[in-house]
Amino acid sequence: MELTGRDLECDVLDRLVGAVRAGESRALVLHGEAGVGKSALLDYLETQSAGCRVTRASGVQSEMELAFSGLHQLCAPVLDRIAVLPPPQREALRTVFGISTGPAPDLFLIGLAVLGLLSEAAEHEPLVCLVDDQQWLDRCSAQILAFVARRLDAESVAMVFATRAVAGDLAGVPGYPIGGLHDTEARRLLDAVLTGPIDAQVRDQLVAEAHGNPLALLELPRGLTSAQLAGGFGLPGAGTIEQSFVRRVNAVPDETRRLLVLAAADPSGDDVLVRRAAERLGIGAEAAAAAADAGLAEFGTRIRFRHPLVRSAAYRSASAAERRQVHGVLAELTDAEADPDRRAWHRAQATSGPDEEVAAELELSAGRASARGGLAATAAFLQRAAALTIDPAKRSDRALAAAHAELGTGAFDSAADLLAMAEAEPLSDLQQARADLVRAQLAFFTNRGNDAPQLMLKAAKRLETIDVVLSRATYLDALSAAIFASRLATPGGDVIDVAREAATAPRPAVMRSADLLLDGTAMYYRDGYAAGAPTLHKALAAFGTDVTVEEELQLLWMATTTALRLWDADRWEQLSRRHLQLARETGVVIDRALALTSLAYVSLFAGDLDAAALLTDEVQAANEATGGNLAPYGRLALAAFRGDRTETLALGEATKKDGSRRGEGIGIAFAEWSAAVLDNGLGRYQDAAEAAERACEDARDALSVMLVPSELVEAAVRSGSIDTANRACERLGEMATATGTDWALGVHARSLALVSAGDTAERLYREAIAHLDKTRLRVELARAHLLYGEWLRRERRRTDARESLRTAHGMFDAMGMAGFTERARRELQAAGAAARKRVVPAQSELTAQEAQIARMARDGLSNPEIATRLFISARTVQYHLRKVFTKLEITSRSQLDRVLPP
Repeated sequence: MELTGRDLECDVLDRLVGAVRAGESRALVLHGEAGVGKSALLDYLETQSAGCRVTRASGVQSEMELAFSGLHQLCAPVLDRIAVLPPPQREALRTVFGISTGPAPDLFLIGLAVLGLLSEAAEHEPLVCLVDDQQWLDRCSAQILAFVARRLDAESVAMVFATRAVAGDLAGVPGYPIGGLHDTEARRLLDAVLTGPIDAQVRDQLVAEAHGNPLALLELPRGLTSAQLAGGFGLPGAGTIEQSFVRRVNAVPDETRRLLVLAAADPSGDDVLVRRAAERLGIGAEAAAAAADAGLAEFGTRIRFRHPLVRSAAYRSASAAERRQVHGVLAELTDAEADPDRRAWHRAQATSGPDEEVAAELELSAGRASARGGLAATAAFLQRAAALTIDPAKRSDRALAAAHAELGTGAFDSAADLLAMAEAEPLSDLQQARADLVRAQLAFFTNRGNDAPQLMLKAAKRLETIDVVLSRATYLDALSAAIFASRLATPGGDVIDVAREAATAPRPAVMRSADLLLDGTAMYYRDGYAAGAPTLHKALAAFGTDVTVEEELQLLWMATTTALRLWDADRWEQLSRRHLQLARETGVVIDRALALTSLAYVSLFAGDLDAAALLTDEVQAANEATGGNLAPYGRLALAAFRGDRTETLALGEATKKDGSRRGEGIGIAFAEWSAAVLDNGLGRYQDAAEAAERACEDARDALSVMLVPSELVEAAVRSGSIDTANRACERLGEMATATGTDWALGVHARSLALVSAGDTAERLYREAIAHLDKTRLRVELARAHLLYGEWLRRERRRTDARESLRTAHGMFDAMGMAGFTERARRELQAAGAAARKRVVPAQSELTAQEAQIARMARDGLSNPEIATRLFISARTVQYHLRKVFTKLEITSRSQLDRVLPP
């Protein structure tokens, strides 16, 4: 296949298919104006893909509201490989394609499933996936295919999109602009299609008006007479390509034009359906031949328009009444059982005004789309249903439901528009509460905004007399939002204000763990730590036994942070693992980053920095794959524990800046606490004290109440601020008394020892070590040994000091906490002993991703499990493992343990 003037573009595509044949993967977006030749380049790539399997899909403008229609086109030829996918991914695809029923899958679980399916399809021969007119794909398909394109690596899969402009979904996918032909090539192409002589001036005018657009050069001369072409007498302005097609459509017999309108109105390309509809409209069989003779469309076993612009031009040529007529006939002939959603959409297009029957049918279609996980289609059906609804109350209901669906897709502007549509009519109390809730969720999802708590409070208050369960759940959401906003909350919306309001929430007849969690959290912030702790302990003890899985997922973040605030290390770990397990099992990606971050902190305090690094890598992969915006809380703490001053301060500044912009005050507290940990480890005590004081300067920061005081005590004592250290000790004492856990008692005893002297100090250090030794929090225990050893050295008990300091040094060194390791080494040296250096196996040759995959494989994860966690394919995992084995000179996964750090 030869394309005029496209040597460079063809070379790019040749190299792309060559790379795929060699086992690599590629993604490319060809973008340019309509008619510039993108489809022709896809055709060229298809002809050049000998030895590859090719699958193709095209967006159709009138199909943009039918969920997963484009995805089904692309995947249908390779669905024979669906059985080999991991069960959650397999069931997700079966659900969205209507093969089976099940809970609506998360969009990104579907994306992983498609990535796995294409990878499996490429196992025996490379796979080339072509997507034409991407700008007209349904939104669900567009999001998923863009996700897959960004995650391709080493699967022998190519994904090439043709689109008019690079939209948000395709951001990050390599692009290649397709421009017009140069004048010389444009004249050559024009001469190739002319059948008679042409005046040079006419040729120049046609070339100038076409602006190098190949389709314009092919189409603009059509309809011009020989005389016009030869001498230019009466030559009309050529206009746009689409205008040219409109002229050509209007030039055919009226029956043929009406047939083209009918075919344009049905995107399925089903020749049987269109012929039956034509008969119903009195259009004769000869109309199809005239359309083919005019080079506009072919009516065979499937209907094919010469170009998508022909479809658009044909549809535009019809009057509004004519369009309604053809949609009405198509709706009558579309099988209500086999294709109810397409039938509902045709009926909607056939309606000239409000129609409750059609609106109700669209609402049913929205329900089916929602069950398949197609939130974008759900919103589109509901939006159209709302527009056709006569009754104001029903119209508002449907608009609010559509807005809620749009929240799930991340289409926040559309959600705001639908909210405005709902509020254009007087709302009932329930509707107003739902509207308040949508507005609050908009604020929270877009920037975790500091106005979200007040908006949620407003919704919760309104719901009190309507739905007590939903009201209480909304109060708990308001508390969560206020915890995120913390010091940056707007007046009246800080966590203490919210707690006061939540404490007045009506109580249900039967109190469940969720209710205890709400009441305890409200008391905790309103009345103090000791007041809320008993109820919160009861809530956590019962948690998970009296809630559904869906409710559990919604509550787990609050439950997990509550366990942390109660110094309950065992339940903190248990709930963090449960949160991540549920997020992975259900495929709910929005929860995954929070769950991973929580478990990363559990691992950090347990001294397993390697595991924490894996989890923070997963958070980063999830954010990159899904466009998530969770601050890098895990990476920030990991850098501080490692003693990496450059990275800690850089991440801290970025987190504070981003938190201030978004109204997420908790990020500021985390950044300052991380700086305090870092500087205590490095022995920069004045800096540590200043950071800790900044971290706890606002009582609304939950973190400042719990984690910061012990850092402040240590830094303040070392920098001579004893009064500050005593006040921080008092706060720790209140918590230790109220909760009574070994963690709280150990940290309090350790801190109290710092401000004590003589036998009292020694007793407290020993008490701290005894308590912390009962936990799995090795970092806290190592710090107790270090402080005890430092105290012993200052007491001139060098022999005892060396023993304690060696223990601390060995623990810190094994954990990879370089700052604290060096501090312990200096103290050991001052005590007259040398520290042994740990030998770490070399792995510097590994890339970051290879090291990440190697650690997961070492820890026993299978390739599909690693792939799911990192949002890549199992074949890519295997590809990287082969490189790891070569670089580390090993031959199996079982040998990873001896060449990687423990």
